[in-house]
Amino acid sequence: MDLALAAPLLATLVTGVACGLLFKKFKVPAGYLIGAFAGVAVLSVSTGFVWLPAETRVLVQIIAGAFVGCSIERSDLARMRRFAKPIVLMLATFLALNLVLGFTIWALSPLDLVTSLMCAVPGGINDTPIVAADMGANAPAVTIMQLIRQVLGIGVFPLMIAAFDRLRTESGHPDVNAQSLGATDEKRTKSKQRSAASTVAALAVAAAAGILGKATGIPGLTFTASIMAVLVLKLAFDFAFIPKGVKKGCQLLAGCYLGTLLTAQGLAGLADLAVPALILVAGYTLNCFAAGKLESKLFGYGRKEGMLIASPAGASDMALILDDLDVKNTDVIIMQVIRAAFVMAFFPQIINLICYFIEG
Repeated sequence: MDLALAAPLLATLVTGVACGLLFKKFKVPAGYLIGAFAGVAVLSVSTGFVWLPAETRVLVQIIAGAFVGCSIERSDLARMRRFAKPIVLMLATFLALNLVLGFTIWALSPLDLVTSLMCAVPGGINDTPIVAADMGANAPAVTIMQLIRQVLGIGVFPLMIAAFDRLRTESGHPDVNAQSLGATDEKRTKSKQRSAASTVAALAVAAAAGILGKATGIPGLTFTASIMAVLVLKLAFDFAFIPKGVKKGCQLLAGCYLGTLLTAQGLAGLADLAVPALILVAGYTLNCFAAGKLESKLFGYGRKEGMLIASPAGASDMALILDDLDVKNTDVIIMQVIRAAFVMAFFPQIINLICYFIEG
């Protein structure tokens, strides 16, 4: 390494890690990534004294892909047979929402097509911006829009769902499907595999698949290939495990990398996110009511269950949300886990195809 790059590298990592830990301490949503992003972005805009190797993006996609691949359990697939149709409806409505919101943002804002579509992806805030960067999108803009989506899912929608359910009940419309007959409070059966060897195997398989995906030259395929390879390893052999410490480190590194992408010129462009943010909030709110109603009417879910299925909250947050809303159906959690994995594995590639045919 060039010694001239050692100082900005150290400054980037120290600033990112310190701010990530600080944001997490104050319980900011996705605190590790958002804190690191904010700290390094400020350093980048104010001094330009930041640097990370270009290979960082590939490394983060490989590790994040391994973690997503490990998120699905064998027991999830067994239980999924009972509610395959609701999952298909959920994924179809989220894909339609992604495309409608993305094209609307593209039409009404200065953002380019790939950035607009990636801003509306209902995936994970820790993964989507890195994949967006790999696809040539405005990664800082995607990061901020994904934060808005996550805050909606965690902080706003649960309160909205509870208030709507209470209002409907008090107005003489009780939830006839509350805690529906098909509901279950059975906990997910998680793999007991926790060995260091299974972690090494997962990372090695993710790295091999990710590097092959990168070699194809298809944007975002590094991440998709890593997910699919580890998913096979996990479900076929039950020999894949990523410790939470590795995930935290990956989130901090991802935040640092995204922060280096924001420049003073790019900061001025973030003012253009006001209209996209309003579109995103309106679209996800409408989807929560409309898709939630469809899930309830077609498949007998309770009113709150249906709206939670259509909520953009992360799978890891859903357990707490269910408890707060007194919902016992843990199938909602499984559906959100499957949604997160499916969206991150396939939606970027769908967006790739759309951008290829529209923009050449």
